[in-house]
Amino acid sequence: MTSQRGGFALGLIVGLLLGLALALGVALYVTKVPVPFVNKVPQRTAEQDAAEAERNKHWDPNAPLVNKPVAKSAAPTAASQPGAAAPATTARVPAPAAPPTTAANAVTVKSTKPGTDAFTYFVQVGAYARPEDAEQQRARVGLMGMSAKVSEREQSGRTVYRVRLGPFERKDDADAAQQRLAGNGVEAALVRVER
Repeated sequence: MTSQRGGFALGLIVGLLLGLALALGVALYVTKVPVPFVNKVPQRTAEQDAAEAERNKHWDPNAPLVNKPVAKSAAPTAASQPGAAAPATTARVPAPAAPPTTAANAVTVKSTKPGTDAFTYFVQVGAYARPEDAEQQRARVGLMGMSAKVSEREQSGRTVYRVRLGPFERKDDADAAQQRLAGNGVEAALVRVER
């Protein structure tokens, strides 16, 4: 019988070398093979990224709620505060962009549906770019004993998370909720939606 010395050690070394060679081959294959759908997406240039960053610099998610355009210098201060509510210039909207109620106007509204308003009302506490900020504001309103909801909406190509109370069937109910928020130091805007 012939004795074989070093068979185990030699087998271990050869096995490790083969394993490393196999791992290297798989790694090279994975990095060199094109991934489906990734190469089909057009790549953005540095100029496109810079233009997008410039457009987003002064973006305000509450801008559509305001009747007057907001000054560009006021937007960065509100955006720089994490979790901050809407800027003071956007949240102090006393009433929606509705025509003043006159006797003729009231008769027209009442003639469409007797005893009901043609609009549904919401009280918007703020609009945020991050869902965490919206949830934080919803929790603040919840601590006041009021139930707010966070809704996600696409606005100007960006996702906005709105914190709203409602819907309210009557404007008086929405005004009361807005006054209660104001009494607790929370600025809110009344939003009117046609039924």
